[in-house]
Amino acid sequence: MDRTEKFWNKISGRYDKQVTGKYSKAYTRTIEKTRCYLKDTYSVLDFACGTGITTVELAKNVKEIRAIDISDNMIDLAKKKMEKHDIKNVNFTTCDIMSDTIKDQSFDVVLAFNILYFLEDIDEILIRIRHILKSGGLFISVTDCLGEKKSILNVFQSFLSTIGIIPYTRKYKMRELECLIEKAGFSIIETDNFYTNPPNYFVVAQVNLP
Repeated sequence: MDRTEKFWNKISGRYDKQVTGKYSKAYTRTIEKTRCYLKDTYSVLDFACGTGITTVELAKNVKEIRAIDISDNMIDLAKKKMEKHDIKNVNFTTCDIMSDTIKDQSFDVVLAFNILYFLEDIDEILIRIRHILKSGGLFISVTDCLGEKKSILNVFQSFLSTIGIIPYTRKYKMRELECLIEKAGFSIIETDNFYTNPPNYFVVAQVNLP
């Protein structure tokens, strides 16, 4: 198990507390806005699903969801949520998005909520997401853009990341993130911001048609 997996396993038990705290409105808006793009015929991949906070809320709006995360503990908690809410159309599995069990052109939508700024190989992963989406498929993400405004918190997070206490963290500006998504072969069709500092940036992008 690598350092990143250990980190997410360690914090999994207290992860949900942020939803009932200062980020509750951001999560609510994420769910509400995402629902506008879902259909009951869609197959969805929830990349880095965590404890399934948004997964279980969106399951009733689609045909099926495959929800993945690298943390065993996160997946275990997500499965308990699924059982509690009697959800039958979600498959929670421990793996990363590069797994060969995820086939090209197999999903209508890929969700990536609050994960992109933790990825070192962002370009490779965005291309991977484009490949596993069907023609015209949607990529919906929410990302803390820590580069928009300097703060003591940002400096502290950088220090913790450098010494290995927290995972790698990239400080995106909103337009920088848009450019990376467009470079990977997407057209952006909507953006929004769900939090003030740092911006919690919502982006809906569609695979470019040939």
